[in-house]
Amino acid sequence: AAASVGETEYMLSVAAGCSFVKGVVGWVDFQSSAVPRVIERLARDRRLKGLRPMIQDIADPDWMLNERLKPAIDAMQACGLRFDALLKPRHLKPFERFRQLYPDLPIVIDHGAKPEIASGRFSDWAAEMRNAAGDRRVFCKLSGLVTEGAANWKPGDLTRYIDLLLETFGPARLMWGSDWPVVNLAGGYDRWREATMEYVARLTVDERASILGDAARAFYDL
Repeated sequence: AAASVGETEYMLSVAAGCSFVKGVVGWVDFQSSAVPRVIERLARDRRLKGLRPMIQDIADPDWMLNERLKPAIDAMQACGLRFDALLKPRHLKPFERFRQLYPDLPIVIDHGAKPEIASGRFSDWAAEMRNAAGDRRVFCKLSGLVTEGAANWKPGDLTRYIDLLLETFGPARLMWGSDWPVVNLAGGYDRWREATMEYVARLTVDERASILGDAARAFYDL
């Protein structure tokens, strides 16, 4: 949610009072000198499952390669936390080097790295995602696609992008996400869920179960 430790603390308080909230992905200032202590404190709450810097909003696509992030990522790993990579296509090349810097860090790519669906761009994104999927510890979220489509998007507009994610990551490493409330900017939760259910109807029961819950359960240790 919002890029503040206070927001993370708020979400943890919500999780503490709601049995249906199984985990929280929060935020910290990855470049703060105090960040290892902040991570250690927040991670005492076992409902904290991961951290997500707002990479998509950072002007420098190479930000994730800054050596000042290392203390934060070392603290994450020591606390058993996962890294949510909120990427856009321009981040996928530096993301390859980032993975090499932290070979043991559990990572999930958020929103399929937000392919440029409205403009029809595909090939470069697809090649980079194939490369990322070759790293078996990397998962991917099947979410956030409709906000990258045209205002009047149709399920068919998404098909080749979902096909690529399913082919490369497989059902065991692909997890559905609602992207609520941002999805309200592109037709709403019901429309996106219906498009998803139409797509996964072609899959086996076990494949559907993985995409719609089991992959997330496994990745975040829920």
